[in-house]
Amino acid sequence: MLKLKSLVSHAGLYTFIFLLVSACSLNGPEPSDVVTYESSPSPDLTDYPSAENEASETDPDGDYSGPDYFIPGVFDDVADGSGAAAATQDLPTMWDVYRKHTLLDLSADNKRIKEQRDWYAKHQAYLDRVTRRAEPYLYYIIEESVKRGLPSELALLPVVESAYDPFAYSHGRAAGIWQFIPGTGRAFGLKQTWWYEGRRDIVAATDAAMNYLESLNRQFDGDWMLALASYNSGAGTVRNAIKRNEARGKPTDFWSLDLPKETRAYVPKLIAISQLYAHPEKYGITLIDYPYQPFFEAIDIGGQLDLAMAAKMAGINIEELYRLNPAFNRWATDPGGPHRILVPLDRAELMRSELAKLPPEKRVAWGRYTIEKGDSILSISRKHNITPELLKQINHLSSNTIRAGKTLLIPQSSEPLDHYSLSAEQRLATKQNRNVSGKQKVVHKVKSGETFWSISRRYGVSHRSLAKWNSMAPTDTLSVGKTLVVWTGQTQPNSEMQSQRMRKIRYRARSGDSYAGIANKFNVSLGQLKSWNDIDIRKYLQPGDMLTLYVDVANAP
Repeated sequence: MLKLKSLVSHAGLYTFIFLLVSACSLNGPEPSDVVTYESSPSPDLTDYPSAENEASETDPDGDYSGPDYFIPGVFDDVADGSGAAAATQDLPTMWDVYRKHTLLDLSADNKRIKEQRDWYAKHQAYLDRVTRRAEPYLYYIIEESVKRGLPSELALLPVVESAYDPFAYSHGRAAGIWQFIPGTGRAFGLKQTWWYEGRRDIVAATDAAMNYLESLNRQFDGDWMLALASYNSGAGTVRNAIKRNEARGKPTDFWSLDLPKETRAYVPKLIAISQLYAHPEKYGITLIDYPYQPFFEAIDIGGQLDLAMAAKMAGINIEELYRLNPAFNRWATDPGGPHRILVPLDRAELMRSELAKLPPEKRVAWGRYTIEKGDSILSISRKHNITPELLKQINHLSSNTIRAGKTLLIPQSSEPLDHYSLSAEQRLATKQNRNVSGKQKVVHKVKSGETFWSISRRYGVSHRSLAKWNSMAPTDTLSVGKTLVVWTGQTQPNSEMQSQRMRKIRYRARSGDSYAGIANKFNVSLGQLKSWNDIDIRKYLQPGDMLTLYVDVANAP
């Protein structure tokens, strides 16, 4: 997965009134020690972080403590495949076929591989969960790799990338089981619209991932270790690491390169998981297995189709439809295509038969809205849960100018929107409305100039967690007025007077200062100090370092 990192600026709170006061240090005041108090109109205590240590924050999204991250999926409870079914149908099993087409050197064994392998081997439940998630997709992915003459181990790359969660969305804005970032996805032909996210399309994204991996393999003269490292951090990063080693007369194989920490662990993870799946008995694990046969079939629908109608025609529930078609963001397919829907293999004929009976004009419901005085493109689009751009496109409007009394064509779902339980809106609503033990949910409305970073500082949470809780990435743009959900351990203000006393402080460290001393001086905790400044309190505090604190001015020095 290619990671994108950006620096975010610290946003101010309304108009700043700067009051300069001398800060008392443990060793006495010095003129150079300046504390700046920034005032804001009647701030709430909920605007400021609690004593909770950001590093030890319990992530409401899961309990994964192994390599990098674990993304809980919506299909973790689905029934697993049946090995008995393979026997009765006299078919090879998924892992039998996988093992026949492995091409990577799985004999490699070093500390980096062993560390990852030991973690996976000790977490049988995790392996079971990921293998169940992968069941609908594995046959197709292994078939594609075999057709191209690629290593079957590539079918396990989504285990490392996304834990085979089709709705995975990382802090680097990467989406889908193959974790394409937007730019790379577009470069490999993955369409991304309001209706449709091609990076989550199982067929399209698998094709794009195979093309990308083949391209990287050619760039590095058939070296799969370097190609896989490039898939994670970019070919430029790997080439630069090779050049540095060449200049120093060092080896240029993957294991010798100075690469980003994540990439140094990324390839060992794939090797480790591939070793486990190749020889499960050797490492004391068991694998859920299922027949090596197609799970789904693609149906040509010829145009836009309401997903609730599609599920009914196929005789499956809406969740199962989204499971095979996670690319569809809304309640219908994209009017601009692709015009295909994946359905379970045994439902394909039924789907075709029912689709043939449905007239094209009834595949999506349309309504007419009469424009009222005071309406705008924005207000109408919000009322009908579509984008202003889509509303204008449907009605062939070249500007935002509309007239009262005229009518607009509005797409309408055949079922209430909450029926489409895995649309983008419903996934977000489910995530934002759950209860998190030991945490308090706060709804924050974004103000002008705010970023994930500045908001996370105010609530004492990780900016990555804040983005993840709201199905976004830290690099995504926040629009003014957007509502975000925050899970925090903070308490609500005890009184209006107390909330008005809270101020933001900028403190310049002086010789002899320590993190503990500064925290004690301003009556805050080390955990607060750490979360407000994203610092490692184990490292030495340098004189001149600037720290941000939120304090009750009644208790300030």
